[in-house]
Amino acid sequence: MEDSELGRRRALQALGALTLASLIVGDAVTTPAVPPVAGHTLARKPAAKRPRPAKPPSEWTPSHLKARHQPVHSLIDLTPAAPGNAIALTIDDGPHPEWTPKMLDLLDEHDVRATFSLIGIQVKRYPRLAERIVQAGHQLCNHTMHHPIPFNRLPAKRITSEIVEAQERISDATGVAARFFRSPGGSWSRRVVHTADDHGMIPIDWNVDPRDWSRPGTRHITKSMLACRPGAILLCHDGGGDRSETLKALRTVIPRLKRRGLTFVAL
Repeated sequence: MEDSELGRRRALQALGALTLASLIVGDAVTTPAVPPVAGHTLARKPAAKRPRPAKPPSEWTPSHLKARHQPVHSLIDLTPAAPGNAIALTIDDGPHPEWTPKMLDLLDEHDVRATFSLIGIQVKRYPRLAERIVQAGHQLCNHTMHHPIPFNRLPAKRITSEIVEAQERISDATGVAARFFRSPGGSWSRRVVHTADDHGMIPIDWNVDPRDWSRPGTRHITKSMLACRPGAILLCHDGGGDRSETLKALRTVIPRLKRRGLTFVAL
């Protein structure tokens, strides 16, 4: 009788140990939320950060975009054709630690995609800002490594190195190769155009220039940009100096152009 009772106890102990083991294994697979004990904090492994996805591009950003004429001065110089009511806002000389974030916030507020012409040395200094531009869904343009002027009078070797080095800096910082090239000051030559083309970039210029880099006043910048028509490529800046006038002007320009039925597209 004692042997039978002893066997029964051993069997129950073995069953309890097996149940406990299965619970431990199950807990390793899916751990239920447990409320903390008063006075104690449960240590939890922080969740891994996920990269912020880029915003969707604008309605018209064909990967096989080509230029009818080079350099491109307006959207009608590109094929396939942009929407008839489209305009493109291009923003040069950044990234800048003060003005680029403010520009990005303004564009996000109005749900506008733009094209940023980046200077390589600025990308080297502020790579995270360049990455933020891409993550916000904007297009990139190569604006040389050091922004030398007049660019079209430089030796051929220097022209090539300015373009190639900037492209490498942009790609390293953002993981994206710029699809466009803009010559500093709009100084073009056959050699400049061909060099950009040889490196897979479409040379782009502009046809609306408020000369905001010279700080002519918010009123002048606003008036110049509001005079644009469908197909226009507008030029402004987020680098190279105090860009407060540009930002103030865009706060008026963007909503007014939208009310006219114009749509901002990234190139």
